Amino acid sequence: MPPLNLDDALKMDDLAKNLSRARQSLIEELDAINLYEERIQASQDEELKRVLAHNRDEEKEHAAMLINYLRAKDSVFDKKFSEHD
Repeated sequence: MPPLNLDDALKMDDLAKNLSRARQSLIEELDAINLYEERIQASQDEELKRVLAHNRDEEKEHAAMLINYLRAKDSVFDKKFSEHD
């Protein structure tokens, strides 16, 4: 899907803009989880691994918060959690 152009972005209502922000933030949180996990797996330092694991788990909390937001604001998104194929 092509990126949103400026004209289309200006036509979006506030809910659409907020949903877009939340979805992009969720993508970024999931990316951060992956990065922390890669660093944990690559490190031999147990103290560093504990710190990175803590940070990874904080990102998981952030992702969960964003999913809850999306479920509350987007009824189709919410429905797919119980009725997906």
